[in-house]
Amino acid sequence: MTPRPGSAGDEAGSARDIYGQLRGHILGGAFGAHEKLPTVRQMASDVGVSPGTVAKAYKLLEQDGLVVTRTAAGTRVAASAARLPASVTHRLRAVIEEAAVTGTSMEDVIDVLRSTWPSAGTPDGSR
Repeated sequence: MTPRPGSAGDEAGSARDIYGQLRGHILGGAFGAHEKLPTVRQMASDVGVSPGTVAKAYKLLEQDGLVVTRTAAGTRVAASAARLPASVTHRLRAVIEEAAVTGTSMEDVIDVLRSTWPSAGTPDGSR
């Protein structure tokens, strides 16, 4: 994530930027259901903004129902926000990384997923 350093106005823009990027990651499946987000302090350090800026972004995510924040448990992706369970997301990431290393195309990976998906196990019975 790329924050904009500078004035307090820039900090507000950065909170919206961080919110937008995290929202995209959550809705895109980069974070699975119940997966813990970095702490406010860690995220602030990673992107070079104040913890208050990250806290604002997390609050916006919470208001949208994308994350749940619990004292001493941190901020986690809401079950209803993620399209896939965290375990599936992590396994898919590993497959994608290995495919990239071996030069396998995304289309080939998708074709294999489609051909091996058990039709009886899909909600709509499709392949």
